[in-house]
Amino acid sequence: MNTVSHSAELFESKLRSYMGSLPSVVVALSGGVDSSLLAAIASQELPNKAIAVTGISASLPSQELNDIRHFCQSHALKHITVETHELKQASYRENTPDRCYFCKEELYGHLQSLAKEHQIETIIDGTHADDLQGHRPGHQAALDAGVRSPLVELAASKHDVRTLAKRLNLSSANRPSSPCLSSRIAYGQEVTEEKLEQIERGEAFLKTLGFKKVRLRYHDAIARIEIPQEELSQIIGHAEVIHTHLRELGFTYVTLDLGGYRSGSLLEIVQH
Repeated sequence: MNTVSHSAELFESKLRSYMGSLPSVVVALSGGVDSSLLAAIASQELPNKAIAVTGISASLPSQELNDIRHFCQSHALKHITVETHELKQASYRENTPDRCYFCKEELYGHLQSLAKEHQIETIIDGTHADDLQGHRPGHQAALDAGVRSPLVELAASKHDVRTLAKRLNLSSANRPSSPCLSSRIAYGQEVTEEKLEQIERGEAFLKTLGFKKVRLRYHDAIARIEIPQEELSQIIGHAEVIHTHLRELGFTYVTLDLGGYRSGSLLEIVQH
């Protein structure tokens, strides 16, 4: 047995043991590989005592929700959706660097009510050890709400998660990270449903051109496109059609970020 497979096997054993020690659980299922792995393991280790729950709002792309539902059906997971209303909160719409706190606070409030209704003791999320290195106000909201993060407690990295997800043949194993649409809007600019729709439609169009790992950052009248640096030369060939389409969506200027795709790039101006 090679080192990688042994490490994945050990992690799987620890995660299954962790999940099996819980009497019952609600999994906050965002659709990413992290929470998907937890939902799958929870369903296997706690049959009839595990529920995966997804919060629905304008910040969740419709395709993401379709993918989540398909994943749950494919893996026979009990899945519930709840409508969240973070856009009604001024603290969320103001879009400070702590915006995620207010979103997660809203979500966890719904999950606490649902857990109480179903007499479920524990709520968990998919935060992993690598997440703690960045600015994560959403994790603070989890701590404040008593939500547990098994992957943090087990010191599991993103690599550990993806490796195990592939080992278990989960359909989400290679799924790119996809934070909510509000994360595309520059801090200080109000989050609105209209902007979120612009971003969703813009990113969906870019993906039809073959750019699967893409971010459309919203800077007022400017659309700033991020894709991996190795794909920059490819997107130039689509410059005219991209410019025309994003102008039709309401952007005045369409730009390509030569720094390439990077998570949390909107924090760069805050940390500069």
